[in-house]
Amino acid sequence: MLLDTASLYFRAYFGVPESVRAPDGTPVNAVRGLLDFIARLVRDHAPGELVACMDEDWRPAWRVELIPSYKAHRVAEEHPAGADEEVVPDTLAPQVPVIEEVLDALGIARAGAAGYEADDVIGTLTARARGPVDIVTGDRDLFQLIDDARGVRVLYPVKGMGTLAAFDEAALRDKYGVDGPGYAVLALLRGDPSDGLPGVPGIGEKTAARLIAAHGDLPGILAAAEDPRSGVTPTQRRKLNEAMPYLAVAPTVVRVADDVALPEFDAALPAGPRDPERLEELAERWGLGGSLERLLAVLPR
Repeated sequence: MLLDTASLYFRAYFGVPESVRAPDGTPVNAVRGLLDFIARLVRDHAPGELVACMDEDWRPAWRVELIPSYKAHRVAEEHPAGADEEVVPDTLAPQVPVIEEVLDALGIARAGAAGYEADDVIGTLTARARGPVDIVTGDRDLFQLIDDARGVRVLYPVKGMGTLAAFDEAALRDKYGVDGPGYAVLALLRGDPSDGLPGVPGIGEKTAARLIAAHGDLPGILAAAEDPRSGVTPTQRRKLNEAMPYLAVAPTVVRVADDVALPEFDAALPAGPRDPERLEELAERWGLGGSLERLLAVLPR
């Protein structure tokens, strides 16, 4: 089980009231919400391995170099010498280090890599996996990794954190009309305002799905656009040709990396806390109470 950690703690933050606070009054709604969510995941799915995948760089320079608008609307402050600072609610930002400390004290593996997003860590660990993989994320970009043959599916939170929709190939085709690799093509054609991807103007989701169904992948679509007998309409042909500078770089930006160099770590779900004393200190300091107890109760014995 691979967690898109930032995606999940953002959802926890907005899904749990800010009135959930530590003894000193500091909000801990994201911390406790994430712990409760992980407890439900472990209880319901019993993964043997669990990795909290981290954004070491939420807006990698190599993606921005290709598409400057990539996540540009989410930049709080630019740092030319390092990672840009993301817009994060004032009461969420202080909770992120607490989440990391608690996961470390529990012994739940965290994995990240400089210059890469959590998506890329997830893509790499999925490519390495020898058995089935459940990817837990609120980010649809990771739908491109769905693969029934390898047992890779996405568990996607809906209605806050309370309900998970399981996406396999059948569910993906039912909702979008494409398979996993096709979803990456759909995303780059349609665009994604939340990621600053412009897409091809005038090519919406349904048109993109029809083009993929008819011509397979992006090279097939572009080849069809050059063939007057292909069924690509003159309007679609014009729009695709006008978007060629974007289409030349978008696949690299949209594709989740699968070859990231990662540090060694133990992905096994721990039977108990790695550092019980530190965990007790954190629980008391931040008032983690029942949320931490519920997670500890479902760890394997």
